[in-house]
Amino acid sequence: MPIFVIFIIFSISFYLYFKIKYFRTKQPMEKQWISAKSSIALGAFVLLFGINQYFIYQSTLSLVIGLIFIAMGAGSIWAGVRAYKYYYPLVVKEANE
Repeated sequence: MPIFVIFIIFSISFYLYFKIKYFRTKQPMEKQWISAKSSIALGAFVLLFGINQYFIYQSTLSLVIGLIFIAMGAGSIWAGVRAYKYYYPLVVKEANE
């Protein structure tokens, strides 16, 4: 489905953007915060790739691989959101100092 391809391209683009920004940042808490955002983008990429994989090849093997990718992507998004919420107040505190 073309909509998934567009979202996959956006998510991998955001992942690359955040990784470049991660290496250019000097503040330690901001680095962790940006790393959390890149984890969310990578998780979205894997999740959307798993969904797209199932729609392209509708077989049992594709379903199993797609479910594994969906679970890994959802887990990465969940961990990234938790890290984002944890580091955001620390980044604000670090910026004010």
